[in-house]
Amino acid sequence: MAFELPELPYAHDALAASGMSKETLEFHHDIHHKAYVDNGNKLIAGTQWENKSVEEIVKGTYQEGAVAQNGIFNNASQHWNHCKFWEWMTPTPVKIPGNLEKALTDAFGSVDKFKEEFAAAGAGQFGSGWAWLVKDESGALKVTKTENGVNPLCFNQQALLGVDVWEHSYYIDYRNKRPAYLTNYLEKLVNWEKVAAAL
Repeated sequence: MAFELPELPYAHDALAASGMSKETLEFHHDIHHKAYVDNGNKLIAGTQWENKSVEEIVKGTYQEGAVAQNGIFNNASQHWNHCKFWEWMTPTPVKIPGNLEKALTDAFGSVDKFKEEFAAAGAGQFGSGWAWLVKDESGALKVTKTENGVNPLCFNQQALLGVDVWEHSYYIDYRNKRPAYLTNYLEKLVNWEKVAAAL
């Protein structure tokens, strides 16, 4: 199936008051994400992956331990990552629902401890990558980080929340202050109802 660039679930300027500018979303969604879609479609054309879902492509082309993943994987995984990323943000402040608060407290000791661990994973990811809250195959909640476009699908995990720590996701607004971007993401941008619904 051809990749398609999704519309943002909010206007480009809708997150500006919460710390993500219109300019960032224009570059990140309209240029970076679109490039993954366009390049991915060119690469899968005429291959065994042409009629597969993006999830099947990510899992089927991932090579564990590879220093540089192949082009099909890179573009498919980043397309999947970004489709989720836009949905995990909201222009309207959302309180953490009770079921999610309990799950995070049970897994990490408290919501604040989860946020600390999640932010530390994002800040500690050397170079480009992502930080994740995942549910593993046993149903346990864990914080992980991945390099480049690698995502939880590669490890048979369910992604409940993720944050992009490639520089293009924060440099316009935060320059080199990745920790400040991560704190702002957790405090002002996350759609916790979306996260809770996926438990």
